[in-house]
Amino acid sequence: MINKETREQIIALIQQEVVPAIGCTEPMCVALCTAKATEELGQRPEKIEARLSANILKNAMGVGIPGTGMIGLPIAIALGAIIGKSEYQLEVLKDLTPETLEEGKKYISEKRIDIKMKQGITEKLYVEVTCTAGDKSKTAIIAGSHTHFVSSLTSISNSTCETSETSKPGISLNFRLVYDFASTAPLNEIRFILETRDYNMNAAREAIKGNYGHNLGKTIDRPLAKGIFGHTIFSHIISRTAAACDARMGGAMIPVMSNSGSGNQGICATNPVCVYAKENENTEEELIRALTLSHLTAIYIKQSLGTLSALCGCVVASIGSSVGITYLMGGDYEHCCRSVKNMIANLTGMICDGAKPSCSLKITSGVSTAILSALLSMEGKCVTSEEGIVDDCVDRSIHNLTTIGADGMGPTDDMVLRIMTTKGC
Repeated sequence: MINKETREQIIALIQQEVVPAIGCTEPMCVALCTAKATEELGQRPEKIEARLSANILKNAMGVGIPGTGMIGLPIAIALGAIIGKSEYQLEVLKDLTPETLEEGKKYISEKRIDIKMKQGITEKLYVEVTCTAGDKSKTAIIAGSHTHFVSSLTSISNSTCETSETSKPGISLNFRLVYDFASTAPLNEIRFILETRDYNMNAAREAIKGNYGHNLGKTIDRPLAKGIFGHTIFSHIISRTAAACDARMGGAMIPVMSNSGSGNQGICATNPVCVYAKENENTEEELIRALTLSHLTAIYIKQSLGTLSALCGCVVASIGSSVGITYLMGGDYEHCCRSVKNMIANLTGMICDGAKPSCSLKITSGVSTAILSALLSMEGKCVTSEEGIVDDCVDRSIHNLTTIGADGMGPTDDMVLRIMTTKGC
């Protein structure tokens, strides 16, 4: 068994990276930064300037803001100033009321908000908000991760701002450690991971009651889709995962448990594992260990990929859910390694073109591949090192994936943002 000190470090890492969030984490991050600057100012600002990294802009442009029926940054910023509380972290807007929503709309109509891209930085997750009232102004900065405040502009050196990496528990993961921890840690130490089920499966249930995004989750449950997919574990996994994403991207006031700063990643790492465990009649212990394996795998991959990247986060989270499902199928470490390699051979290169309702389509693609990869693994099938970027070593395969996502796809990220900001005939 892994020693207690190492287990405590891993648990601290999971608890830091798997946290509740309402709405898409990028606009909530900007709202959080606005709330902090407003609190420092000590009064409602007369003017707000937001200077954001390209990736924050990309991920916040087209997503619904919970409880507002509106999309994008202006309403998130306005409400961050009016009702936001920094102590709520990524649930910063949970005190929203119809009355304060109208105040937010009025604030926008008065043109008090100025949003621009921050020039001269390389940090992909960067939010700088300056709130002004009269001759007073206060600035708050978030960098590196969605809730990590840095003290001042002096935190930026050589065009790269200080990230939250130094504040994370000092544990360097590899896939063997991830698997061994999930499969052997005392159950009482990791039982807290069931909160991901409580949050994210509830989001799926609530989504069915409304009409959010593209209604992909509900569509898969309808008679026409059942004629295609059947009434199967496969269709149920896709439906429950897509439904939670529909609600989150569609602006439902429903909290989800995020993973590595992304609610969609949290959903994708959770719901497929929970649905499979329920329908396969796995034990609670097996579910706890599978969820731990799924979430910790996603965290491990994100350690080298970065919080925001050109690579769609569903690729990362689907790899997690694939190994979680493989474990529930009775797979061992070697089976899980094969599942990881099968996933990398298939989904590498899926671009992130911002947070939006159609993310549910990408999540569905990822989850479908997760199930297929697990099935192939249990049949002893695995993509070999003679094929593409897959290596014999599972950790090198993951490194190959994250190198492409973090470095190789940089120009793709620039092109995606350029297309998104210049659309129109």
